[in-house]
Amino acid sequence: MQYRTLGRTGVQVSTLVLGAMNFGKLGRTSQDEVTAIVDAALEGGINLIDTADMYSQGESEEMVGRAITGRRDDIVLATKAGMPMGDKREHRGSSRRWLVTELDNSLRRLGVDHVDLYQIHRWDPTTSDEETLSALTDLQRAGKIRYFGSSTFPAYRIVQAEWAAREHHLSRYVTEQPSYSILQRGIESHVLPVTQQYGLGVLAWSPLASGWLSGAVRAGREITTSRSAILPERFDTALPANRARMDAVEQLATLADEAGLTMIQLALGFVTAHPAVTSAIIGPRTIDHLRSQLAAADTVLSADVLDAIDAIVAPGVDLAAHEKFDTPPALLDPALRRR
Repeated sequence: MQYRTLGRTGVQVSTLVLGAMNFGKLGRTSQDEVTAIVDAALEGGINLIDTADMYSQGESEEMVGRAITGRRDDIVLATKAGMPMGDKREHRGSSRRWLVTELDNSLRRLGVDHVDLYQIHRWDPTTSDEETLSALTDLQRAGKIRYFGSSTFPAYRIVQAEWAAREHHLSRYVTEQPSYSILQRGIESHVLPVTQQYGLGVLAWSPLASGWLSGAVRAGREITTSRSAILPERFDTALPANRARMDAVEQLATLADEAGLTMIQLALGFVTAHPAVTSAIIGPRTIDHLRSQLAAADTVLSADVLDAIDAIVAPGVDLAAHEKFDTPPALLDPALRRR
């Protein structure tokens, strides 16, 4: 396992992060399975675990908390808030009122007195940067969080938050967690240059592109991954974007074979090769998934392989741009772009 400094924090983290989204109801995992995955991840050198309050509506945090009992100090623990927690309209967003309440809920579920990294899960257009950063700064000074970061923020919102922190003399985001893979490279043209400019650590999620780059999705085969059962439209090859992805996957599979790599090694090695990226978040649902992903921990792609990837999917290009989560609201709601 390789280790890198998380932004400008001085904290050393593994280049692979254990993501806990599949822990609980979503991934149909038991506590024994989660504990076994956490055990194997730590044994394999992973030292950062990333979860969120809304993963199975708190169940993921509870499972992580039970799995790390007795070894909290050996783990860089990250969670997130901001996405809806139930149906109540006030149980979401990044207002001071909600963040203060929900952090206490997360600490209780995790069974800890602090988290190392607290992340705003999505930019909240209804709340000012000053409001959110002020609340996070106070939580940091209270010792409940060590650092805080953003997740899936558009580049211009990262910049706005940096300037708000300076203007109001508040602590600033030290990390960003964007979606990034060989098939979704759009952040190379806007988010990653900004994170490099401001010295943010980058924890990239979905490096296997929801399973497209796992090796389980190939032309001529029935797609039976767990993600395809949840989001079938993302794997419907009758759709042009998915046909483009399948074409790229077939070319990448040939490249991986020629380089003596698995698809997972190619995919994770690509993400961690970018100088702006600190770590790639893996989200294993089974111990076998974890082992296949840990095998990529020390993968370093040659310049020739990286050049060949660029020829298959050009730098800065998203093959499924409609699936991005950092699209400015005005591009999604016509009312916001009309007087």
